[in-house]
Amino acid sequence: MSAARAVARVLGWVLLAAALIVLALQPWYFGWIVFWRWYDPGATAFMQRELARLRQTRPQATLRHQWVAYDRISNHLKRAVITSEDARFTEHEGVDWEAIEKAYESNLRRGRIARGGSTITQQLAKNLFLSPERSYLRKGQELILTYMIELVWDKRRILEVYLNVAQWGEGLFGAEAAARHYYGISAAQLGAEQSARLAAMLPRPRFYDRNRGSAHLARRTEAILRYINDAQLP
Repeated sequence: MSAARAVARVLGWVLLAAALIVLALQPWYFGWIVFWRWYDPGATAFMQRELARLRQTRPQATLRHQWVAYDRISNHLKRAVITSEDARFTEHEGVDWEAIEKAYESNLRRGRIARGGSTITQQLAKNLFLSPERSYLRKGQELILTYMIELVWDKRRILEVYLNVAQWGEGLFGAEAAARHYYGISAAQLGAEQSARLAAMLPRPRFYDRNRGSAHLARRTEAILRYINDAQLP
């Protein structure tokens, strides 16, 4: 057997093993998704990653996070997040292909990746299970998880979990912790402008936590406020 054929054979076995591992993971993921339909998730993959990062310099660091039920989150915040992150949230089945196409065209014009196009469900799938790394394998797994979530949960549950696990600052997760950190009130008490500002922070929460006077953050907040009442709640 030639060296080239030997290498190809080994590579084939490696790829097959990787594919089998990915397939074996799917029932495990699906089991958690079914469980979380009725029970609230604890620490997500993103939370664990953030805690590990913080403890590199502060071994005793902890996360700020407090779960609250859907009805204890301001409707203003729900509308603001839908407006900012996924305007067709109640209409699509997990992936908004129209938004992805627009994002792709925008990125081509700019010559760089400036827009994503990920839905709230896609972001939730990533936050719960995956890492922020960019790769085709991770994106493929994200899509599978997205359709699993949409199959098992209704839109109200998806939005409830998303608002409770989204990152809003340095070691800061969930709407309740964010409302108390930035405004000293509960998530239920958030007004429209406060909600729009929190929604505007979502793409870069740690950055905006340190740069609260950002002009771009202010402009984005105003843009969300203009359309906030158009958002449809599940």
